[in-house]
Amino acid sequence: MISKENTITRFVKSIGRQGLRVGLLLILALIVGCSAQLPSWEGKILTVDGPVDANLLGKTLSHEHALVDFVGAAETGYHRWDREEVVSVVLPRLEAIRKLGYQALFECTPAYIGRDPLLLQMLSKASGLKFITNTGYYGARENKYIPEWALSATADELAEKWIGEFENGIEDTGVRPGFIKIGVDRGDRLTDFHETLARAACRTHLKTGLTIACHTGPSKSIFQIAEILEEEGVSGEAFIWVHATRDEPRNLVKAAELGLWVSLDNLRDNANLLRGNVERLVALKEAGKLDSVLVSQDAGWYRPGEEGGGAFAPYTFVELNLVPALKKAGFTEEDIRTLLVNNPARAYAARVRSAR
Repeated sequence: MISKENTITRFVKSIGRQGLRVGLLLILALIVGCSAQLPSWEGKILTVDGPVDANLLGKTLSHEHALVDFVGAAETGYHRWDREEVVSVVLPRLEAIRKLGYQALFECTPAYIGRDPLLLQMLSKASGLKFITNTGYYGARENKYIPEWALSATADELAEKWIGEFENGIEDTGVRPGFIKIGVDRGDRLTDFHETLARAACRTHLKTGLTIACHTGPSKSIFQIAEILEEEGVSGEAFIWVHATRDEPRNLVKAAELGLWVSLDNLRDNANLLRGNVERLVALKEAGKLDSVLVSQDAGWYRPGEEGGGAFAPYTFVELNLVPALKKAGFTEEDIRTLLVNNPARAYAARVRSAR
């Protein structure tokens, strides 16, 4: 009978020391390669300080801004603002919502219009709030905030750029985006470039699992985008219709029935706007689609170049005005929790939502 030791000895002699060394190196390379792969972000929210479980996100404002720079893609840059000064202006506003029980804020300022991951890390640390930033490009306002190279890029080229930020972090900050933010102009049909933005966002989603939030406004282009989602193999559950605030309730219900998220997020100190959006939320609830809705203010906006950052809209309107109005309209505490806790976590949790 041949012993195991003799078998191993003969094997080593047969391949030689060099062969054994090569084999060991190959095994080591496989181990290192596996460990270098990105971890799974399934079910996570990618904050500027790292991933957290979606069910730990807490009470959330799903569409706000700390800083927005409207100077244009060719001129904007970190040289345009002092981070310490911005923190001094924004922090008291964040502390106000922290006292109201909010724990997270999706900062929707895209690249080339004032996105600053390091500033958001500073605000997160100072306030105790979870901040989430984004990848993607904002084509609204006739592409003023689009870098020159991108205007002639293909959808795959744009997606490659955005996927790179997800895989490697934004610039040299190490901060990963937690969602995709694009912007398109209002109109009956998307321009060719804005269609390219939508397709690039779809392809980025399928590679990263990040949710797409699209600035548009009225619904004329939204249903065209819904067709693009289907063509690209992306479920409507991966898409947020941003600024649905002024559209007709029937269009909001139709979008929700297609699986899209409907975001009522232009809520400010305006009695008519408040009343109209209570009516929209009532219509969505009656249609059984409250679990497809996000609410926020689109507030904040420290503006570089303006004294003291300009007029800063507080983040408290939803809590101090919308929530009491909804309760008066018959919304329960569980309904409010659905809007402010459950829905943001479900909408933004990273996972690929394929339509195929």
